[in-house]
Amino acid sequence: QVQLVESGGGSVQAGGSLRLSCATSAYIYNNFYMGWFRQAPGKEREGVATVTRDGITAYVGDVKGRFTISQNTAKNMVYLQMDSLKPEDTAMYYCAADKVKCGSWFMEGRDLEAWGQGTLVTVSS
Repeated sequence: QVQLVESGGGSVQAGGSLRLSCATSAYIYNNFYMGWFRQAPGKEREGVATVTRDGITAYVGDVKGRFTISQNTAKNMVYLQMDSLKPEDTAMYYCAADKVKCGSWFMEGRDLEAWGQGTLVTVSS
């Protein structure tokens, strides 16, 4: 069973920062592509960022330049540093993993092997 556990969500004012964390097993970390998605109230889920074990990153939409995805191999963790937050960033953020899908395929978010339970980010104006 693939387990992903997110943490780090919370409430901040516009312009603030948060860092989300996704913890998983060493097996998943070393063999699966991983990334972040979000779903705002009343909207469809959308991809945010993904990273390969080689450190290749990709971002979607207006998070480019504001969000940074990173990883810690020693801790089997993937992070999402979110800076210059906007009210429209308010959403439930999910960590996801898949053994095969990567890049834009992964970021479509379809039929990925594993999802975390989500962590809520609320940005007030």
